[in-house]
Amino acid sequence: MQTWTEAQARLVEVAAGRAPADLVIRGGVWVNVHTGELLPGHDVAIADGRVACVLPDAAANIGPETQVIEAAGRYMVPGLIDAHMHVESGMLTPARFAEAVIPHGTTTIFHDPHEIANVLGLDGVRLMRDESVIQPITMLTQMPSCAPSAPGLETTGHPITAGEVAQAMGWDGIVGLGEMMNFPAVAAGDPAMLAEIAATRAAGKTVGGHYASPDLGRAFAAYVAGGPADDHETVTEDQAIARVRQGMGAMLRLGSAWHDVAAQITAVTQAGLDASGFMLCTDDCHAGTLVHEGHMDRVVRHAIDCGCDPVVAIRMATLNSARHFGMERELGSITPGRRADVILTSDLRALPVELVIAQGRVVAEGGRLLVDCPRIEWPAAARSSVHLGRRLAAADFRVPAEGLESTVRVIGVIENQAPTRALTARLPVREGLVQPHGEVARIALVERHRGTGGVTNGFVSGFGYQGRMAVASTVAHDSHHMIVVGTCADNMAAAVARLDGLQGGITVFRDGAELAHVALPVAGLMSEAPASEIAAAAEAVNAAIRDCGCTMNNAIMQHVLLALVVIPELRISDLGLVDVTQFRIVEVVVR
Repeated sequence: MQTWTEAQARLVEVAAGRAPADLVIRGGVWVNVHTGELLPGHDVAIADGRVACVLPDAAANIGPETQVIEAAGRYMVPGLIDAHMHVESGMLTPARFAEAVIPHGTTTIFHDPHEIANVLGLDGVRLMRDESVIQPITMLTQMPSCAPSAPGLETTGHPITAGEVAQAMGWDGIVGLGEMMNFPAVAAGDPAMLAEIAATRAAGKTVGGHYASPDLGRAFAAYVAGGPADDHETVTEDQAIARVRQGMGAMLRLGSAWHDVAAQITAVTQAGLDASGFMLCTDDCHAGTLVHEGHMDRVVRHAIDCGCDPVVAIRMATLNSARHFGMERELGSITPGRRADVILTSDLRALPVELVIAQGRVVAEGGRLLVDCPRIEWPAAARSSVHLGRRLAAADFRVPAEGLESTVRVIGVIENQAPTRALTARLPVREGLVQPHGEVARIALVERHRGTGGVTNGFVSGFGYQGRMAVASTVAHDSHHMIVVGTCADNMAAAVARLDGLQGGITVFRDGAELAHVALPVAGLMSEAPASEIAAAAEAVNAAIRDCGCTMNNAIMQHVLLALVVIPELRISDLGLVDVTQFRIVEVVVR
């Protein structure tokens, strides 16, 4: 697709009726997100991948080579934008992710590859950027800000420095800084974090936020003053309103496990706030959700079901996001000069995605992908990222204690939410070792970047696992060591060995045998297989988890966030058990 400068002269000729268009959409209802109007009987003329004009009659732009699409009274909706997400969470490479979301009407993605940054550093970011920029849709990369997300509380594979952030701001395809998760450091005036933000602002780009705290006092004020422009960690109406009042963008997310839209969209639908400060996003969507439920079309439909006016919901997934990133002249509406990203749908409320145009090309119709999504060659270093240093045994997954019983700290999982609870439990001690009991299972974090052989042990509740079993994953936000949850140390050791052999993925063991796995050989996070195959493998893993007694919705997503040491209250890292309310390492055994 040509730049606007390259296309300008031809766009003028087409708009003036002096030249034919490449493509004309005839007789549709123009969903104008600038004015909130639905304007029937309009045509859209497209040239060089951009909208030339939108008029009641563009017949003068139809030449012998012009492709004509009859809208036949259907709604012409701007292509949908995901304002904040992580491609790696789909367990797919950027090309495979694009294949999965294009039929759902997503034509722009702002993605933060901080998952691969924690494994491969700046090289991993570059690889994600390289594959993103060659896709038939717009995939823009935010340079990760926090690897590790909380220095001193975890160790990452490759730390990101302020110098690397400044370097990346000069790359094509980098739109800003990824979510600034180390909010305590920003609020405290940490020079390294402030330098990353300053480098981004100096480049005229947007700083992503992540303020996972209910404290809206001085700490919040200091964080906002430090430069982050948005936040997707809000979970209540009051939190969303607080962000918008301070000039931040509130990103309301509906991912595979995070269902935060309903509680916050009331700020618009009931409190009556101006919707321009609100955006929709997914944050984390795994392959099964993409294949079976959708992507941003799912989020928009959900917002509408929550009482949001359809045009307002669409604006929150198009124009608002484009404006937020300073790209209103490129994206977010069906207006002259913008990239020609258009969805045709016959029902604005149910939003069936019947035809998708991206950058002036028909890319999907009737749920079927019509274009190729190019792939890069992932290097050997990206395919060999699991380094344990030694073979682990059952003895590595035990917590010593004295007496007959012991009080231990327990990570309490909350279904469909990112935060956890800091709990305690009284557990039996046999032969000097704490035993899991009832709802409480074992959890371990296995170092996998530098081959140290290190293991951190603790306890977790909420999954409801029964019998002798274990679930292990090399997806473990954000530092992506290997995380293992189980009731049996022997099965935990077997699961770890299996992932070492696969060089990444998720596996479920019971009674010494593997029930299911999904292989993720690219950085231990992604696969180059089609989304449908990964979705099937992930569903087999979910089914195996259910067979082990867990009734939780999307338990995989809950598993992979247990090491996320920037979201309260209690997490696990390679350095120990982390109290995220105080940002300090605490002992597993209390007494």
